[in-house]
Amino acid sequence: MHSGLKTALFMAALTGLFLVVGALMGGAIGMVVALGFAVVANVGSYWYSDRMLLRMYKARPVDRQEAPRLLAIVEELAERAGLPLPAVYIVEEDSPNAFATGRNPEHAAVAVTTGLLELLDERELRGVLAHELAHVRNRDMLIATIAATVAGAIAALASMAQFLLLFGGHRQGGGSPLGIVGILLAMILAPLAAALIQMAISRSREYGADEAGAEIGGDPEALARALEELAHGASRRPMEKAESQPATAQLMIVNPLSGKDLQQLFATHPPMQDRVRRLRAMA
Repeated sequence: MHSGLKTALFMAALTGLFLVVGALMGGAIGMVVALGFAVVANVGSYWYSDRMLLRMYKARPVDRQEAPRLLAIVEELAERAGLPLPAVYIVEEDSPNAFATGRNPEHAAVAVTTGLLELLDERELRGVLAHELAHVRNRDMLIATIAATVAGAIAALASMAQFLLLFGGHRQGGGSPLGIVGILLAMILAPLAAALIQMAISRSREYGADEAGAEIGGDPEALARALEELAHGASRRPMEKAESQPATAQLMIVNPLSGKDLQQLFATHPPMQDRVRRLRAMA
């Protein structure tokens, strides 16, 4: 199934879950309150996440004089992708990785670590930058923000369910058609299900960026080789900043964390062997 269609289906599932949880909670008022809370919480993230993320990783902007090769590759690929030239940043970090951020193509930034620049050759670097520009073209930051908003609303509903149980709503079941069972289901299972769907959306976006990046760069094999190199390097040298801010891990081209997920359902990135296999099939 095409990654874009998968993402759309996962988004529909997340929205459906929100509606089901609202129904179990017993009405539309709680749903509106929870959704409003989540929208307010995520609007700032959408508008200012690029600055927050770049500041968090102490990324510094570079120009053509300091990094002529890097800027030339980004400029060429942005033109091929039909995108405005994004701001380019370098993160002083031994762990090899890269990320893109920005609320839209007109306010986008691409960042690479010094470890990545030391590890990859020019062809592989080109593949990585094409992948990051694919995230920009696909507006993945917007998709991630919408997913976070709905997941946050579900978490808010679960908190409301806990409030009902603590303060007597259990006597009438809080208006839920399933009574106390509905409240318990909303409180315990809904946040877990929302997190699983959100992780699935993240994995689908990575597949989509691999596919579009291979098309933008015109070299799927280079991106496949780069992913293998980066995964190996990141596993040997995890990113300390990502360890302290694990919510940002999904933005990286490869998993920057030292720990491995207990189950693939909870992974923010697709299995590396699957990504490489798909790219080599394209090649």
